[in-house]
Amino acid sequence: MSEGPTTIEEMTRQLLLLGVEPGGVLVVHSAFSRIRPVENGPLGVIAALRAAVGPAGTLVLPSMADENDPPFDVLESPCLGMGAIANTFWQMPGVLRSDSPHSFAAAGPRAAEITAAHPVEIPHGPDSPPGRAHELDSQILLLGVGHDANTTIHVAENIAGVPYRLQTYSTVFREGLPVRVDYAEVDHCCENFRMMDDWLEDTGAQRRGKVGHAEARLSRSREVVAAALKRLRDDPLVFLHPLAACGECDDARRYGRLR
Repeated sequence: MSEGPTTIEEMTRQLLLLGVEPGGVLVVHSAFSRIRPVENGPLGVIAALRAAVGPAGTLVLPSMADENDPPFDVLESPCLGMGAIANTFWQMPGVLRSDSPHSFAAAGPRAAEITAAHPVEIPHGPDSPPGRAHELDSQILLLGVGHDANTTIHVAENIAGVPYRLQTYSTVFREGLPVRVDYAEVDHCCENFRMMDDWLEDTGAQRRGKVGHAEARLSRSREVVAAALKRLRDDPLVFLHPLAACGECDDARRYGRLR
């Protein structure tokens, strides 16, 4: 027999029990298919998240463009690849969305500073929504997803100055005209971000629980970045697969002709 829908009230309790801090900044990555069934669908999850952080808290979700073309439109471009919750959130009244193909959306007192303009060419550096959330000592909540979805780890890679990149481009409007911007982004397959589970849990820096019907992970962005930087200092390629084991990681290696 399948489990019944989780109520918004129960999800809010689950979030607070997990350790979500009222009044804080909360960055959320999610997979609604793992959380459901819940009361009122994606809107119900968002309601629970906002209730947990409270009116003094700021909720932050990715709202990145699904494609490099057409030009990113902050009012229209969907983010289906980020999941139903994220794609619902940015369209809600009162939610701010950054005007970038690597967009994040936010609601709450710190939303404007988190979603302010950020450079297209360095999608997830310190001067980006997840980078700013890191500076604000945010929490990171992974709902039904693992650390391979945790964009904050890219912030650590940019801080560390890792020697790998993937060549890519985005199309944006500049002075009302579509412009293609080519750049090399710190990226790869991200599968090895799963190592973050052991690194955080070895020091008690990650909590696990249940929200809706999904496994949830909660950590602090500063703990995530610190754990990543510690390993990157020892091995700048720690997140890449061995040579010839992953095409995407091999492509990233070619940026610096790495072996």
